Amino acid sequence: PEALLEQLRLHDHVHLEVEQGRLIIRAAAPVRSGWDDAFREMGERGDDTVLDGDSLAATKWDCMEWDW
Repeated sequence: PEALLEQLRLHDHVHLEVEQGRLIIRAAAPVRSGWDDAFREMGERGDDTVLDGDSLAATKWDCMEWDW
């Protein structure tokens, strides 16, 4: 219920888990939390290259319809 979430200062999104017969309610991590660290680590390992590169052929839409 909303009143319970307010009392616990849980806003927006929460995660619900069932663990050993208990319902656990936790505040959800912000969207994309930890991505900056993950991308930095990928760069340090050299694991941050574009996978498809230029291997994809341009479509008619790419050539004629797309505008920046």
